Amino acid sequence: MNQYTFDSKLKTTLLAGIGLGVLCMIATWFADPAQIAEGHTHMRFWTNFLHNTVFFTGIAFISLFVLAAFTTAYAGWYVLFKRIWEAYSFFLIPGLILLLILGVGNITHFHHLYHWADAAEVANDRVLLGKSGFLNNTWYTGGTLVVVGLWIFFAMKLRSLSLEEDRSGTADYSIHRKIRIWCATFMPIAAFSSAAMIWLWVMSVDAHWYSTMFAWYSTASWFVSATALTILMLIYLKSKGYYTQVTEEHLHDLGKFLFAFSVFWTYLWFDQYMLIWYANVGEETIYFKTRIDQFPVLFYGNLIINFVLPFLILMRNTTKRKYGTLIFTSVLLFFGHWWDFFLMIKPGTLETAEHVAHMHAESSDHGDHGDHAAHAASSFIEGFTIPGLLEIGTFIGFLCLFLFVAYSQLAKADLIPLNDPYLEESTHHEVQQDLSGAGGHH
Repeated sequence: MNQYTFDSKLKTTLLAGIGLGVLCMIATWFADPAQIAEGHTHMRFWTNFLHNTVFFTGIAFISLFVLAAFTTAYAGWYVLFKRIWEAYSFFLIPGLILLLILGVGNITHFHHLYHWADAAEVANDRVLLGKSGFLNNTWYTGGTLVVVGLWIFFAMKLRSLSLEEDRSGTADYSIHRKIRIWCATFMPIAAFSSAAMIWLWVMSVDAHWYSTMFAWYSTASWFVSATALTILMLIYLKSKGYYTQVTEEHLHDLGKFLFAFSVFWTYLWFDQYMLIWYANVGEETIYFKTRIDQFPVLFYGNLIINFVLPFLILMRNTTKRKYGTLIFTSVLLFFGHWWDFFLMIKPGTLETAEHVAHMHAESSDHGDHGDHAAHAASSFIEGFTIPGLLEIGTFIGFLCLFLFVAYSQLAKADLIPLNDPYLEESTHHEVQQDLSGAGGHH
């Protein structure tokens, strides 16, 4: 079967998941912890909104980027299932809408996610004043609109050329040459613009802190997440009778990417941590000190989930060929890198919320409340110390929305691009086996 049918049962399931996410978001609006409720920031709601929006929009972006990179590199092994990455990239459209809501919220002060969004605070802060040329409401909203809008343009252009190739009736290399040119054009634009966006969306929640490794680190996290979700979707679609030509050879290569980029992500994690620890510069070390001292479960759990476990599981060649192992590791890593973004966002936004609550209490002459709000985090803060049930429910809602968009796109075209000139290479893709038998497949 080469035409995917988005059946009503799956639609109902995904819509129910989206509904669960909406209910959890509504509940989260009224569920700010006591430490920050005084400021009326609804910070738990807005941090969950930011966290999931950036996480899933990033997966859409990196899917488009990887598609462009593989095409430019003359790769062929992925062609059988490249429509999945084309479908993922279309979540950039709802992602842009959600990000613009955050941008408007900055301008109207409807939320307090970013310390730098308050002009009065910036005027009294030399560090924020020095960064105000980049960290400002106009650039956040306008830059997001232009950059993500540009990504959407490339996503739609590559998709249209891919479908034109389908309609051509033959493996027309002239169309593929156009695709390659557009991909090569997109890559440098994407590389530079994505770094700027991740600095704005995520790194600037800790506005006094900076890291030259942050963009690499976040992008690696997106890529592992996208690879894990691709493996899960391929196995699901194969169980429904689709993608019969996708073999364990293709899944093995995806498993290798999952393993390799988990190690690469860990290298970036260590590189960032080690350099900051060694330099011992106060405005840099505070980022890690806060997370180690006040969020130890998040901090150490991040390393265990995203490095230790996948490293031990995927090190053997055979584990990357077994559906059970791939499914378990993919679920683990997909959740693990969602956890990673949770750790990036929550501590900095909690500090901002406590500051707002303290200022609000002072202005209301409630000194006792102000003192309570000003204290550092207690041992457990609901929705911040670790993800709570409302966070998990919101995550499920966003995931179902992402999958609804992806499956809707998959249903609009053939699953396999029959006229792609590299299809034959992908169909006969085979991974070289270990002659000692460690590969476990002969």
